[in-house]
Formats: sequence, C-alpha cells, structure tokens
Amino acid sequence: MFVLIAGGGRTASELGRFLVDQKHEAHLIEDRPEVLARLHRELPTEAIHVGSAIDAVLLEHAGIRKCDVLAACLPRDADNLALCYLARSRFAVPRTIACINNPYNAWLFDEAFHVDVALNQSSILATLIQEEMSLGDMMTLLKLRRGKFSFVEEKIPAGAPAVGRRISELPLPRNCVIAAVIRRGEIEIPRGDLALQEDDEVLAIVEAQAASELARLFS
Repeated sequence: MFVLIAGGGRTASELGRFLVDQKHEAHLIEDRPEVLARLHRELPTEAIHVGSAIDAVLLEHAGIRKCDVLAACLPRDADNLALCYLARSRFAVPRTIACINNPYNAWLFDEAFHVDVALNQSSILATLIQEEMSLGDMMTLLKLRRGKFSFVEEKIPAGAPAVGRRISELPLPRNCVIAAVIRRGEIEIPRGDLALQEDDEVLAIVEAQAASELARLFS
C-alpha cells in the first residue's frame, strides 16, 4: 500500500514510521524547517518531500496519482479540507483521511470536501478518557467501524458475576461476542459450555455503548 502523508507533526511522523516498519510505501510532505530537521532523523530521506502539501506540482512529484490513501495531517483545518478536495477531484485518490485540529470545524469534514474519514483528535481523546473512567479494569484494545464497536480485554477477578458460569449462561449485552479466553497462557475456544474461571483473560467485541454493561459482568 502506498500512503501519502501531508504534514510532519508528531501524528504524521508516527504514522510514517509505522507504515515503513510494516513494509508499506509512505511519502511525507512538510515545509517547516524545524520540523524537517526532526523528520530526517526519523524517516528515510527519500520519503520526505519539502514544500507545501497543497502545491499540485509537488503532489505530483510525491506520487499522489499512484497513492492508495491520502492522510491530511496539516496543522490548519482549512488546508486539510482543501487537500482532500484536491486529491479526489483532480487526482482521483481512492481514499482520504483528514485530521481535525479544532473540534468546532468537525461539521465541515464530510463528502462535500471528499473527506472519507475525519478524525477529531479532541473527541477521540475525550472518549478514551471517559472509557477508562467508566470501565474499571477493562482495556479497549481496538476501535472498529469508526468507534461503533470496541475490541476489549479484561482479566476476571475473584467474586465477579461471571466466575463459574458457562458462556451460554452469561447475560451478555446485545451485539457482544466473546472472541477468546486466555487461561494460564493458553487460548480456550469460547464455546457455550466453557465455564469462566478466576484470572481468565476474556477478549470480546462489544458495541461501544454496551461496554460498561459488559465491564460490570466481568468486574
């Protein structure tokens, strides 16, 4: 997969490093001298393009016509919107992802500007903090379907309502599936007749709004 990243901030550079480590092709565009000095220590020089990310000529040079995904991570929301619009309307980029710096601008990031996925950083962080406050020891490992579902893990303590009960007997929330049970370092297939024990690590996929209900069952 070839990903073109606009911007060289911490989010963009971390994404670039992750993609390079995963053996994907990633190019990054940045024009701030102080940021470029850091980027050259973190990413291969050939992956860095110097200039404005909304310069059509530079975008061509960076390979926008062959990229699979454009990630707009610029510090100004107006630039991220303009870039997504330009990427789709002029270069037919199949997928665009934009970061939202100011949450009050979130309503602008939609199909009118050819934004496929808008990531409101403030909202994401606030949601994660709220989950950690309400779910006790349950850990959210992954968000699915843009946050509609969560992949969670919890180690069952002594006295939890689920201890000693078969999976088929558990009052699981609607739209919840037990994906695996790890017991003494080994994975147990979560069939209906499997009875949960103290210290079992349960992996589950649950609708985000029902995660707190699941946490009460396993806590």
